[in-house]
Amino acid sequence: MSLRSYVITRVLLTIPMILLLLTIVFLIVRVLPGDPVLLHFEKHADPEDVQRLRHNLGLDKPLYAQYADYLIGIVHGDFGKSMQDFSSIGQQIFSAFPATLELAIYSIIVAVTVGILLGVTASRSYGSFEDHAIRAFGTVAYAIPVFFLGMIFQLIFGVGLHWFRTGGRIQPTLEPHGLIVHLSRPSGGFGSVLLFWCPVGLLALAACLGVLRRKGVKLWPKGLCISVSVLLASWLILSSLAWHFASVGRFRLATGLYTIDSILEGNVVKLVESLKGLVLPCLTLGLVLCGIFIRLTRSNMLETLRLDYVAAARARGLRESTVVYGYALRNAFLPVLTMMGLQFAALLGGAILTETTFSWPGLGRYLVDRINFRDYTAIQGAVILFGLMVALVSLVVDVLYAYLDPRIRL
Repeated sequence: MSLRSYVITRVLLTIPMILLLLTIVFLIVRVLPGDPVLLHFEKHADPEDVQRLRHNLGLDKPLYAQYADYLIGIVHGDFGKSMQDFSSIGQQIFSAFPATLELAIYSIIVAVTVGILLGVTASRSYGSFEDHAIRAFGTVAYAIPVFFLGMIFQLIFGVGLHWFRTGGRIQPTLEPHGLIVHLSRPSGGFGSVLLFWCPVGLLALAACLGVLRRKGVKLWPKGLCISVSVLLASWLILSSLAWHFASVGRFRLATGLYTIDSILEGNVVKLVESLKGLVLPCLTLGLVLCGIFIRLTRSNMLETLRLDYVAAARARGLRESTVVYGYALRNAFLPVLTMMGLQFAALLGGAILTETTFSWPGLGRYLVDRINFRDYTAIQGAVILFGLMVALVSLVVDVLYAYLDPRIRL
């Protein structure tokens, strides 16, 4: 099976999995105890007001009709309205998701770095005291509850030493705004912009001619027509985009990741404050997860270091670090890569305890708050986003694995 066929197959298999997740979430949230409508009223509520609100929320329809409306909304990218404050679920979710994404990225970096380094060190010193100590550390780190480790770090580094904040992302007055560029419309009009981007079109023409020549395509007339079309298309597209951004007057580039936005803004103070807020929650999650990577790296490295090509590399007189990291680790990395993808996907959907412990305004904490209010649409939207991210990361990992190891596609 070719890589293209494998990718198409995996994508097609992902679709029914997402549909099954949608159905399960829709049914489960409706069997949970509690009524989101009654939470809006006191104990002695007017039945007419209750029925009117139930109608406005669409809860008076049959279950299959609610399910159909729900699927139609998801297809159109509409997660619905909150049953608690009637605001847009999509806007709430995507405003909280960057915090969870940033936490997951830095946590997986800590977990993978610590886990691989300690796993390689343990495999090189197999059977020694260092090996046993690293294995014990990995077991204890993975077994310790994440909220307990988080509170210990808060007491030591936050309350005791005052090095880092015990909660929150950043001070409200220091939120980074990203890159902001104030533009002015060119005085010469669109013609000046068109002339300015002419060299880019010529470079595209030269690149197209070079590619066609290497492919053996004759430059006349087919190759010439293709090259001229690429020239005109790239020239007009880039000129139009430049004219559009210049005419806007103000261009802003922001990701929602405070560390990246601080760099784009060029503000060192905001970058330091963003990192200070990330250290404790990322260190907590990273150390808890590093135990998995320690054991996985150690076991795979022990098998790889016994293979013949490693002994041949040592016999050639290569440095030990080159043999271990350049040969053995590269070939033992495939299972670690798979685990990285799975753990990153789990972080996106399972950092709820950490976000609650550190008052982190992410999607996990948002989901907990919505569950308390029995907000069906908000719960559905958050879980569906978690499911989509897990499916996407799993798909990327499968494709990378198939690309690195062709035997998977057989």
